Amino acid sequence: MSAPEQERHPPLPVAEGIPPHVIVLMGVSGSGKTSVAEGLHNLLGWPFQEGDLLHPKANVDKMAAGIPLTDEDRLPWLGLCHAWIAERLADGGGGILTCSALKRSYRDILRGESRRVTFIYLDVPKTVLETRLARRQGHYMPPSLLPSQLATLEVPTPDEHALIVECEGPPAEVIARVLSEIRYHIGRLGQA
Repeated sequence: MSAPEQERHPPLPVAEGIPPHVIVLMGVSGSGKTSVAEGLHNLLGWPFQEGDLLHPKANVDKMAAGIPLTDEDRLPWLGLCHAWIAERLADGGGGILTCSALKRSYRDILRGESRRVTFIYLDVPKTVLETRLARRQGHYMPPSLLPSQLATLEVPTPDEHALIVECEGPPAEVIARVLSEIRYHIGRLGQA
């Protein structure tokens, strides 16, 4: 995908009953954020932004060199991700963003004051993550940074308006599981 933001599709039938919302697919590297986001984009027709493409070059260079990012490094990136979310909320449509969002403080920045932002934490066992990262090619994030991401990760708590989805299995099954959670939880919010 060459464009930072995926083209908007017209609303698709599968999206019926799901009020427009911004979904942030979160988790450590190798958790399947991009695969799930692409699947949801194709099913829901909502715009999709790959969060990694919003990183400043200095961050990409640092990660490519195997150096973990600091909170200070992440702030400009989180600001760009928040701006993308704010644009989606302002236009009244849905949106899908991939973003590691490892700490609660990062998720607070991304969410702002909106109740129309839902985080979906893709929970994957460490052994599966290690296998996926060992096979992945063409990404600047080396497998050596997985331990620092896992150490930084603060799993979302119930008060954060977040869903936790176990993400083992074939991509199609994982996407179906995530869509089912979205339909149930976000659909209920639309009826409240």
